[in-house]
Amino acid sequence: MTTDRTAATIETAFGPCRISWTERGLSRVHLLAEENKDAAASAGVPDFVVAAIALLNRYFSGERTDFSSVILDDASLGDFNRAVYTALRRIPYGETTTYGELARSAGLDAGASRAVGVAMGRNPWPVIVPCHRVLASGGKLGGFSAPGGGDTKRRLLRLEGAFAAAGTPDLPGLFD
Repeated sequence: MTTDRTAATIETAFGPCRISWTERGLSRVHLLAEENKDAAASAGVPDFVVAAIALLNRYFSGERTDFSSVILDDASLGDFNRAVYTALRRIPYGETTTYGELARSAGLDAGASRAVGVAMGRNPWPVIVPCHRVLASGGKLGGFSAPGGGDTKRRLLRLEGAFAAAGTPDLPGLFD
């Protein structure tokens, strides 16, 4: 197994996005990344990366997108993070959950919500593993480790129509 990584920066409707991959799958997604001049040539990009780029572009253009087919290189993950990220991938587009509900969905005790938050802060694949769809209890925004923090999380939730899709108004203060 080789651990060499290749990367490309793509321009999306949301801003630049840098993706890295190994032969096993995507290893990292950086939202709002600074452009890198040595981005991979399209001829050397594997089909699974081309497919992920197409999905990211559709998503950032406002199209309802399902990332469940994207192949991830999760070889370096421990069982806890793998369980959290698997549960995150089951949260549908435009819907949200809480840290405690996510813990239960991952087969963990609801008291593991802080540890779940830590795992989410280390999520190497934001958007594809949709940590932005997790809110703190009481409908509070909670954290987001991608560049722009809470502002970026709000933008992603707005893009998905997270609360409109559920037929509920924006939570007070969430989109202020």
